[in-house]
Amino acid sequence: MDYSEAKKLVKARLSEKRWTHTKNVKKMAVKLARRWGTDPEKAAMAAILHDSAKELPKQELLQIFADNAIIAENAPARPSPVWHGIAAAILAETQWGITDPEILSAIRCHTTGKPEMSKLDKIIYLADMTSAERDWPGVDDLRALEMQDLDRALCDALKRSIDFVEEKGGSLDPESVAAYEYAKAHLE
Repeated sequence: MDYSEAKKLVKARLSEKRWTHTKNVKKMAVKLARRWGTDPEKAAMAAILHDSAKELPKQELLQIFADNAIIAENAPARPSPVWHGIAAAILAETQWGITDPEILSAIRCHTTGKPEMSKLDKIIYLADMTSAERDWPGVDDLRALEMQDLDRALCDALKRSIDFVEEKGGSLDPESVAAYEYAKAHLE
């Protein structure tokens, strides 16, 4: 699947609001990829596919995991707000012909992060948090930081995400905690 096919496929799957977000994530991801010397085409593809499963019903996500148990790993045991990234990566790999492990990884961990994130993983994670329509307190600071220091921006973003989930009383994904601990330990 090439980028224009992916764009058409995803646009048909998403509400107007989610499609606007997706286009904004793609713009930010390409900007960050250029800034940090990563392939902008890979960034564009990962960004356009990152939320492709976001609006699927819970039952459909669970079915995707059941049908692909080996690559789904322990997805059903994780908090449901992170399921869409895992499902999107599975669909990209099993139905849409995406074979690039970097793209698949970036889609899969765009909500949670993970230890030892690649540069592309970091870019998609950050682009999702700082896309143009995002207006949470502190987003402008994070946008500035991600252009200056990718690793510090990632650490800050992971911490903000964990704090947000805890403030809302949600279930923390263990992968997010592990990603934050790893990122924090590896800042120079």
